[in-house]
Amino acid sequence: MRKSVDNINSVYFLGIGGIGMSNLARYFLSKGKKVAGYDRIETPLTIALEKEGAEIHYQDKVDLIPDYCKDNTTTLVVYTPALPADSEELVYFNSNGFTVQKRAQVLGLITASSKALCCAGTHGKTTTSSMLAHILKTSHLDCNTFLGGILKNYDSNLMLSDKSEFTVVEADEYDRSFHWLHPYMALITSVDPDHLDIYGTEEEYLKSFEIFTGLIQSGGALVMRHNIRLSPKLKEGVRLYTYSIDRGDFRAENVKVGDGEIRFDFVTPKETIENVQLGVPVRINIENAVGSMALAWLNGVTAEELRRGIATFQGAKRRFDFILKTDDVVFIDDYAHHPDELSASITSVKELYPDKTVIGVFQPHLYSRTRDFADQFARSLSLLDELILLDIYPAREKPIEGVTSKIIFDKVTCKKTLCRKDELLDVLKDKKIEVLLTVGAGDIDQLLPGIKELLEDKF
Repeated sequence: MRKSVDNINSVYFLGIGGIGMSNLARYFLSKGKKVAGYDRIETPLTIALEKEGAEIHYQDKVDLIPDYCKDNTTTLVVYTPALPADSEELVYFNSNGFTVQKRAQVLGLITASSKALCCAGTHGKTTTSSMLAHILKTSHLDCNTFLGGILKNYDSNLMLSDKSEFTVVEADEYDRSFHWLHPYMALITSVDPDHLDIYGTEEEYLKSFEIFTGLIQSGGALVMRHNIRLSPKLKEGVRLYTYSIDRGDFRAENVKVGDGEIRFDFVTPKETIENVQLGVPVRINIENAVGSMALAWLNGVTAEELRRGIATFQGAKRRFDFILKTDDVVFIDDYAHHPDELSASITSVKELYPDKTVIGVFQPHLYSRTRDFADQFARSLSLLDELILLDIYPAREKPIEGVTSKIIFDKVTCKKTLCRKDELLDVLKDKKIEVLLTVGAGDIDQLLPGIKELLEDKF
């Protein structure tokens, strides 16, 4: 493994359009490196990267790799574990002496010399890491950030600082990627089983988080959600704190919801910071705010900086993202793709709009996840007033016999429709829509502009 990235001239990304890969591409562009890559489809993110200087193509062909990325002594190759092992380009690089590393390996190398604040968890890690990044960025501490979502305050998933010793990192448990990181402090939001196609069992999934806790540097800290099923393996000198919405070392008290606002008092082990206003006023974000504020507070962010940071946080794209909000119709998009995330998202929408009908559009992500959690998905989706269920987005997987969206659909108890992605706009045209929620981690976001246009025309 390389000990430095200073001696490379070019970086080639296999899967450059991924949200995590793109922030590394932006990092290397900022350092004056030549950046190129491959992805399956053109997206707004790849188009943005091309405008920023990256050379990207959309066919898995060695002939399309730029010549400046074919020198194995000066080119670093970064790949996503979601890439098929038989990818023509991946096979070429592996067979010709190139340094080929996972994104997490490179991220660990870049952040090793800084104070890395790593947010991990089955769900909530993008929002908490984004909140933490914004709080630090607007405080006297500043920070560098590598996020798993586009932070709306900055329209980017990468922020750099030439003066801060802190780096905020979204720590991804997929494929045990977070084991490459070097946390100074860490936050763990949840450990609900996921990625069982990788881990096999719930026990192995939990074990990976225990290993992650053992990576926290002595003198640092772990902030762990109260009552999650995890036995951390901390080094000597690592402090342990708990948090949640209403109990733990860090918590919220006197929560007030009304008039489109959420306010609460932020309780720490030493002080209470009163009347904090939540920038994205959704109940699930109270707990996310408590966790992110806890890490910021432990590193010296002042009470006034905490108040200002959390009040001005605009959210990450695709995390409870208001696409359209008028007196007639509300359209929200969310990345939720695990049953517990869906329950939290749907419950939050229904709390915000208790007198309106909520229609949800869900695109399942992965055949294996659909198979493993079909019953749980059905229970969560039944919280809706009406469900429109799309086909499974396969991502990295081949089809599994007998596994389709129908195994969820048949168990859902609310009003429901099953349709293909290309039929969705026609289905929505005939619906009376008050609140529309689109959810899923696949390519459902490609439909958002068309849905928004339809709703604007309709109302």
